[in-house]
Amino acid sequence: MPAHEPGDISEVKFLTVAEVAATMRVSKMTVYRLVHGGELPAVRVGRSFRVTEDDVNEYLRKSFYSAG
Repeated sequence: MPAHEPGDISEVKFLTVAEVAATMRVSKMTVYRLVHGGELPAVRVGRSFRVTEDDVNEYLRKSFYSAG
């Protein structure tokens, strides 16, 4: 398998705002707030946003806390 160059996004999975909302179990408006607030990195494609699956997972990992 050939080595990927830095910046290669051929293996990156992009999610729509609706898919991110479903994954995080929040509303689409919450995802838009996170994107516009800079808490969740996103790429603008036309008039919509795409978020990498890795960024969603990283956000959730950093946001997780123990309630006990």
